[in-house]
Amino acid sequence: MATIEEAREILAALGMPTAQTNKMSGLTLLALCGLTPNEPWSDTSRKRCTVTKSIMSHVKDHYGIEYAPNTRETFRRQVLHQFIQGRVADYNPFEPDLAHE
Repeated sequence: MATIEEAREILAALGMPTAQTNKMSGLTLLALCGLTPNEPWSDTSRKRCTVTKSIMSHVKDHYGIEYAPNTRETFRRQVLHQFIQGRVADYNPFEPDLAHE
């Protein structure tokens, strides 16, 4: 089953810096993969995700961890930005011509 600790280990194995192998990063990876605690990694799928309505809601609904609404900037700046730089995630993969920061 997909666990936060396994997600953190995967991020470390992908060469992400220590700051991006924390709990928030692990939860973000699980959300990006669309995994819940009862699903194996083989069920990973790629889907559209927004920070608030997808990632933060997924974490709350499936892992019981609720972050304050203003935390979305922390997800964006301290997790997703580095995931994009490390090629763990793509910015707007379903709409590559969409403008971004």
